[in-house]
Amino acid sequence: MDETRREKVAANIMTTVASMLNNGSIKDPRLGFVTVTSVEVTGDLQHAKVYYTAYGNDSAQNASAAALASAKGVIRSRVGKNLGTRLTPTLEFCPDPLPAQAAAVENALAAAQQADAQLAARKGKTYAGEADPYKKPRNSEAE
Repeated sequence: MDETRREKVAANIMTTVASMLNNGSIKDPRLGFVTVTSVEVTGDLQHAKVYYTAYGNDSAQNASAAALASAKGVIRSRVGKNLGTRLTPTLEFCPDPLPAQAAAVENALAAAQQADAQLAARKGKTYAGEADPYKKPRNSEAE
């Protein structure tokens, strides 16, 4: 299957799902503030993974996931109407792993910054060896 066609279908699915979430087409009270981050479509256009992020604590995110799962049929029918293809891809809603990965990187950077601060706190300590270990050219005047 053509890569550009797959990208166009993914973009169409993304805009359709995002507009449905934005304009209130899904009337589930469990659905919180959800943002569609990306869509991956298989090569045969039969299956689409919709990655999303949900705002709130764990219970709010779980409620939003349940609301998306229950509204999957309505969303798929709208996607099918907008795509105009012979077959409508099945939709799978997956929480985007990027925020968790970003938090892990931020924690690692914070730990590195703390370690640097601990090293800086050891003032008065000197390195082993000479103060300037690099070789320098000899001055002809000094000889």
